[in-house]
Amino acid sequence: MARANSKFIDEIKTTESFNAVACMNCGVCTAICPMGLDILPRQLFRYVITGIKEKVLENEETIFSCLLCKMCEQNCPADVKIAENIRTLRGYFSQKVFGLSRN
Repeated sequence: MARANSKFIDEIKTTESFNAVACMNCGVCTAICPMGLDILPRQLFRYVITGIKEKVLENEETIFSCLLCKMCEQNCPADVKIAENIRTLRGYFSQKVFGLSRN
């Protein structure tokens, strides 16, 4: 059973550019994505918002497979900065999971 981790939420929210809470779960991002990824951005962002760290960590490959083409972002009716949110998650992986520094 997955558990909510409020510390995880705080770690991700350290950047003001993470705006996944604005997601309306409409599915436009999924419909327009050229990659056809296994997990939808809206699902991934809900895992972050609810603090389900294990589910986010399970989707490392998807997070790094995103092309950051912004097709999803340009068509998002809620103006969610999907590519920037993915960059934030990549930064989290780089620093907290892989132990890489920003220098």
